[in-house]
Amino acid sequence: MSNHIAFIGVGNMGNPMAQQLVKAGKQVKVFDVSEHAIKIAKKTGLNVVNSLDDLLSNASSVISMLPEGKHVYELYLGENGILKKISKDCLIIECSTIDIETSLNVGDEAKSLGIKMIDAPVTGGVMGARVGKLNFLVGGSNDAVKLASPLLEIMGQKILHAGDQGSGVGVKICNNMSLGISMIAASEALMLAKRLKMDIKKVHKIIKEASGNNWALTNYTPLPDLTDGVPSNNKYRPGFTAAMMKKDLNLANDAATSVNASTPLGKAALKIFSDFCEEGDADTDYSGISKKIGGDAWDYPFDPKGED
Repeated sequence: MSNHIAFIGVGNMGNPMAQQLVKAGKQVKVFDVSEHAIKIAKKTGLNVVNSLDDLLSNASSVISMLPEGKHVYELYLGENGILKKISKDCLIIECSTIDIETSLNVGDEAKSLGIKMIDAPVTGGVMGARVGKLNFLVGGSNDAVKLASPLLEIMGQKILHAGDQGSGVGVKICNNMSLGISMIAASEALMLAKRLKMDIKKVHKIIKEASGNNWALTNYTPLPDLTDGVPSNNKYRPGFTAAMMKKDLNLANDAATSVNASTPLGKAALKIFSDFCEEGDADTDYSGISKKIGGDAWDYPFDPKGED
């Protein structure tokens, strides 16, 4: 078997992840059903093939990065599902953020066929993908994780093994619920300081050193000119869209309902992001929620669609 990687789903995240593998000297073929994604993939020099059969021919590894659970289910278990098309020696690395049930269903079927698979959703966003500094939240057997690690280490900086198959998406759902809540909290704090006519830069600097700090406020600041390289400095062009955050908060809400867990802040965050999306900002970076929080106090550059 050749040593090439079949990469399925080369959108905002998948494209730079595949590019990291190419830069490391790996043989990578890519496929996507989106014409826009394919157009960008070709422009960025990726080796695009026209069909899954071409993609999977002699593949030693399959990496998938897809939008939702239904897409993952269709890819692996659908009428033309690829689990029955690949060799038992082929390793599956499923990086999508999806529901736990779909991850387990695909994983169980792969196991029944003797195929090793891990679920490995990521944190770090597009910026992390572009520089190979993603964190992989991994579920799967120790053997499968060991096999996948050389590829994960090319695309990321940390491999965080959470447990058996499904644990990766489980911890990702919990993480992104916390992240969505934290982004709203950071936005509320900074916009309150603005309404109080305080120096935002000083407030930001002090909170970072105090007990009110969180990851969003420090690393993905929702107001511009406070942190380098974040979407708020680029008129809130994504990044990680509000629609994707809404999707992940929905996954968290569904998971909480399934086990009768109380997540009042998670539900509140879902409502806030849902309203933001319904108001026409679904394609805005999720840090743009600060605009909704800011209301009539908002006066920052905002052009998420890039219409100058």
